[in-house]
Amino acid sequence: MDELTTGAGAWLARTASASPLERHTGAVIADRFDRVTWHDTYEQSAALRELAAELGDRHGHHTADLLTDVFLAAYKAGPRLREPAAMDPSRLVNHQIMTALMESPESVGLRRETAGDPYAAAMAVLAQAGALRRLLERARDAQERGERAKRAQRAAAAAEAAVDETLQEAAEEADEAGTAQAADAVRRAIEAAEAAEAAEAAARQAALAAATAVPGIRATARGATAKAAETVRQEAALMRAWGVGSGELERMPFAERARLAERLRTGRLARWADLIGRFRQMADGERARRVENATGELVGVTLGDDLSRVIPSELAHLGLPELRAVFAARYAAGELMLYDSQGEQTTGRGAIIACVDTSHSMYEEGPDGITREAWSKACALALLDQARAAGRDFVGILFSAPGRLQVFRFPADEPAPVDRTVDFAETFLGGGTSYQTPLSAAGELLEAEFDDTARMRGDIVMITDDDCGVTEQWTRAWNDTRRRLGFRVFGLVIGAPRAAAADSVLQALCDNLRLVEDLTDVHTTADLFRVI
Repeated sequence: MDELTTGAGAWLARTASASPLERHTGAVIADRFDRVTWHDTYEQSAALRELAAELGDRHGHHTADLLTDVFLAAYKAGPRLREPAAMDPSRLVNHQIMTALMESPESVGLRRETAGDPYAAAMAVLAQAGALRRLLERARDAQERGERAKRAQRAAAAAEAAVDETLQEAAEEADEAGTAQAADAVRRAIEAAEAAEAAEAAARQAALAAATAVPGIRATARGATAKAAETVRQEAALMRAWGVGSGELERMPFAERARLAERLRTGRLARWADLIGRFRQMADGERARRVENATGELVGVTLGDDLSRVIPSELAHLGLPELRAVFAARYAAGELMLYDSQGEQTTGRGAIIACVDTSHSMYEEGPDGITREAWSKACALALLDQARAAGRDFVGILFSAPGRLQVFRFPADEPAPVDRTVDFAETFLGGGTSYQTPLSAAGELLEAEFDDTARMRGDIVMITDDDCGVTEQWTRAWNDTRRRLGFRVFGLVIGAPRAAAADSVLQALCDNLRLVEDLTDVHTTADLFRVI
């Protein structure tokens, strides 16, 4: 009985002091909300599910946890890794891959683009898919060792349970005659458990050593995070170029955002997104500089009581106690010396209408190797932004041959859906060129606007690469309409200098005509977007 008690006591004391760590399958520490976000994103993304199925079929079920870790590392603002000792042996390879990914210098830049944005974090996972495939392929040996360590761990746990069961049976059934047999059974069970634990420890050490020796892991991880960061940045820039702000993206359902991104990446103007973005930023910059009915260019000194324009010598009086009363008296009388300035004229208040040529010749290259169509659509979208910012209606008229046109309306008091904007930008009619068709339509729209709202002084911008004739009868009617409604006509010629010549039809029709090459000059660009 003493032998049984001694062996059982030693075993119980050792197992009580061991208190083994809880084994985790996730390398990145996450709370319940993080995991709910991952599961929701996973359910919404067919691409994530396809990647998980592919990796699972080829490399095993542990890859599902790896994808979760990669997502969380991108989604969380300050992700932290568990200690390797706390990991399930079969997930040690995952831990080593995540260590390399998160220690990569590029990971900080990646999180700047993805933190708190489930969609962007999912993009980061997909962008790193190729690198994950290569790393998992190289880590096959390490993963097999991890799986063996996992099996050894289970065997050790089973042996420990067997010892506990044997101890319990021995305590219940032992008597004077059976004590020796019970003690022998307990001893054998303990020896088996100790052997299993030793095997588990050795297997775990071997798995850990193998996982830390995955070939090329740091270089591959660095390339993967750099690629992911660039992919996310490019899509963000693409969205900005099309006028989709970060707030709108956050509110957009996952599937809708994915469809929009795919459409923008593969659409007619995908190659020229940078140009579109530059035009829109250029117009935005001019709006920020433009001043209407307020101070503008300084032209001299005048008298008044506007403290925001007081000249420095007047302000200096406030620093002398004996002159403060004089300053107050002159302020009350409106006789302070102020900078005088000249405000800019109020712009038109009617609709902005962009007439965009979509004849076959617009397929051709324009300045800088960019298609004429891309130049025209970039300018038109900047004008759309201009109208939205000024609270004015915008109408895009796409035209080509006589009688062929398509009209896109963007009322100021209604949202401008990005899908509708893309439809406008990507529609192309083909065929010849007619000035009369789009300009007549634009005049009718401004006349209808005047009849409905009494608004006048709209702006028409004719964007084309061709010069074509108009009839005398049409010209007389057109001039009558212009005088009655007071609208202005601007012209932008792309890739066809003859259309901007002094004796061209377009020159006669427009108040302000320029070549697209002129827009490389900041002052000319400022003039165009400041006066519309």
